[in-house]
Amino acid sequence: MTRPPTERRRTLTLRDVSEASGVSEMTVSRVLRNRGDVSEATRKRVLEAARTLGYVPNRIAGALASQRVNLVAVVIPSLSNLVFPDVLGGISAELEGTGLTPVVGVTNYRPEREEAVLYEMLSWRPTGVILAGLEHSDAARAMLANAGAPVVEIMDVDGAGIDSVVGISHRRAGLEMARAIVEAGYRRVGFMGTKMPEDHRARKRLEGFEAGLAEAGLVLEDREFYSGGSALAKGREMTKTMLARSPDLDFLYYSNDMIGAGGLLWCLEQGMDVPGSLGLAGFNGVELIEGLPRRLASMDACRKEIGRRAAAIISGHEDGGQVIELTPSFSRGDTIRPPR
Repeated sequence: MTRPPTERRRTLTLRDVSEASGVSEMTVSRVLRNRGDVSEATRKRVLEAARTLGYVPNRIAGALASQRVNLVAVVIPSLSNLVFPDVLGGISAELEGTGLTPVVGVTNYRPEREEAVLYEMLSWRPTGVILAGLEHSDAARAMLANAGAPVVEIMDVDGAGIDSVVGISHRRAGLEMARAIVEAGYRRVGFMGTKMPEDHRARKRLEGFEAGLAEAGLVLEDREFYSGGSALAKGREMTKTMLARSPDLDFLYYSNDMIGAGGLLWCLEQGMDVPGSLGLAGFNGVELIEGLPRRLASMDACRKEIGRRAAAIISGHEDGGQVIELTPSFSRGDTIRPPR
């Protein structure tokens, strides 16, 4: 799925902020450099105009003729989530030999943190920006739209992009998982997720999953969320709690493989019949869980390929201004019954 390249807007200047705030360029410069005698009202007016426009000061102005550094800003929500190191591996592998170096910023799934990270990174005028997700604050979108460099949003294609997009449809992934569960004969389903609703991709998978259940006249019987990381221990705890509350469930769908692996280990310790009486599935297809006593059903999120294709757009090896939708592969593992 592609869309025509869009014309990139020019980089904003002090004059743009000056015109928007109604003060001189010299005053704008003093405010942005936090120097000089400027009234608090004027300072607020200038900062608000810069934020609304998406203006980011150029910290290397006059230092380099190209006004760019050979850095690629990579903005991700977490380093503890095992998905993103694989994405970074794909980016690094593709950029090797290009003279470009990725520099990573972490947002912790917080929009205000993403704004701050983008502001700092864009002030150094990177050659390009790769960032996870399609949901951003108005200020962050303004900064990205006026970056004057290629921007690639990754991991998700369910929404409108700013420039280029590389990822998978999480709604479709959730829909296909639900259909596989229904085909296997499971009917009473629970869901467990982390970072909800801050993790928009997990939210979209759940939306697709519920739509798939609805096709068969089913609804989620129970659900559980928590705001911590994707830990094995938390998966065990959540699974124990949910099955104590809803003992008739015959399937548990987890927003990621790590909590799914914790749930699987707890179920096996309890002597449960997996997948006969209780089926389980996660998401991401991470290699770390391959040593479990049973292979957890999952779906590969194409994370290394996403990183590689995004970096190829930044380096110019692949055309930008398009949406590249990859197709994740489903693995039934040992925790979903064969179709009935």
